[in-house]
Amino acid sequence: MARAFFFALLLACCQTVFAAGQLYRVTHEGRTSYLYGTVHVGRDGAYPLDDVATRALLDSKALVIELDIREDKAFQLALARHARYPEGDAVQHHLTPDTLQKMVQALARAGIPLSSVQQYKPWLIANLLVGAELDRNGYQRSQAVEYALLAAAQKQDKTVRELESADYQLGLFDSLDERQQEQYLLENLADLADGDSLKKSQALLEAWRVADGAGINAAWKSATSGDSVSAAFMNRVLLGKRNPEMAANIERIMQQDQVAFVGVGLLHLVGDDGLPQLLKRRGYQVEQLY
Repeated sequence: MARAFFFALLLACCQTVFAAGQLYRVTHEGRTSYLYGTVHVGRDGAYPLDDVATRALLDSKALVIELDIREDKAFQLALARHARYPEGDAVQHHLTPDTLQKMVQALARAGIPLSSVQQYKPWLIANLLVGAELDRNGYQRSQAVEYALLAAAQKQDKTVRELESADYQLGLFDSLDERQQEQYLLENLADLADGDSLKKSQALLEAWRVADGAGINAAWKSATSGDSVSAAFMNRVLLGKRNPEMAANIERIMQQDQVAFVGVGLLHLVGDDGLPQLLKRRGYQVEQLY
């Protein structure tokens, strides 16, 4: 009897999915939102939602994510508008010879022909190279947490809302001028060459996996500190501009839905100007569940 109980307990423990990332409960005037930090790539199968996040999503009336990544048509239109040069133009015309040589070498190492990306702007090529490095190491966009959220929402027949649009997101990168785009490319090429790019990504993904608050904060500081174009863009635009807009959109959504589950990139939840702190300043009660 005791042995049977022991094995039943062991099985139950093995089936438990432990907390990952960060999860907050936001309440105001009888309405509730959950803020859940996601990562945009996955490994070894889509990350399962932990028990607390699963219950929060189940109790919610709507799933809210940055962007519905299933909608490829809108993304392709945004790419054409913000990430590609017009017909007859090419990235070779916008880079110094030294930068062009480094980029071509990085593309060759990644197995990407220059001809397949030459109409892309430098910022997109940088992001593609970073994505290719992650993919080679088993981290795939197709296994991102958002897909697990969307699959659960579809199964539970929930409304899915977007905080942003593909046009808006890609337009942010297109706001970089030519000098900044070239420097952004160079910085990413350097990080790829010395292995820092993969190390930074792995540090964030591991901190997310075990809900390591200190590790998450360290990853945020690494991404936003220093005098590089990449850090300044992350701090001023990708977080600094978007976080207040996301907070305003979450307020609007909370007026529509009694309970909403909001999944956003993990770094949007960190720091004095992260979403939890911004919502607190707006008069919301914010409780960190883990």
